[in-house]
Amino acid sequence: MEVEDIKSRLKAKLNKSRYEHTIRVYEEATALAEKYEADQEEVMIAALFHDYYKNTSKEELKQLLIHYGLPESLLQYHAELWHGPVAAEFLKQEMKIGNLDIYKAIYYHTTGRAKMSLVEQIVFIADYIEPARSFPGVSHVRKLAYQNLDEAVYESLKLTIQYLNEKKAIIHPSTKDAFEYYKSLIRGESDE
Repeated sequence: MEVEDIKSRLKAKLNKSRYEHTIRVYEEATALAEKYEADQEEVMIAALFHDYYKNTSKEELKQLLIHYGLPESLLQYHAELWHGPVAAEFLKQEMKIGNLDIYKAIYYHTTGRAKMSLVEQIVFIADYIEPARSFPGVSHVRKLAYQNLDEAVYESLKLTIQYLNEKKAIIHPSTKDAFEYYKSLIRGESDE
């Protein structure tokens, strides 16, 4: 797939601000992929399609979740978490892109998960730190992203969980699992 072809498709699907966010995530992900020697094409496709269904209505997302045979348990969580799984299934079923790293990077870009692949981590962090993001702690995570990707993932998950707890929001089990996994990984690294 060519970048310009995907960009044309995105312009037709997303509103202006979501399209611009997607391009910033793509640029950040590309820089991280170069730094960590990740597969550039996998990162490019996952970063560009990560929010493909972000501007889709809640009702349509719900219908697509069912249509694609995704776990209906997703419906018990905030609708903000639905667009990733739907986009991952769209790429798999409609675009015939069966690459597991791309699939998981898109599927889990909002929640994270334990033991993310390099491509998954890059898309997850690029979405979190893209230049227009402005919230307490993001500058620190931006610096970490270019020093130690595992630490950046851990810090972003820690900040996300703190934010969700403050809002009294339900935390997805994948986010909790990811946090515990990266916490133990970081502590294991620092104990060596």
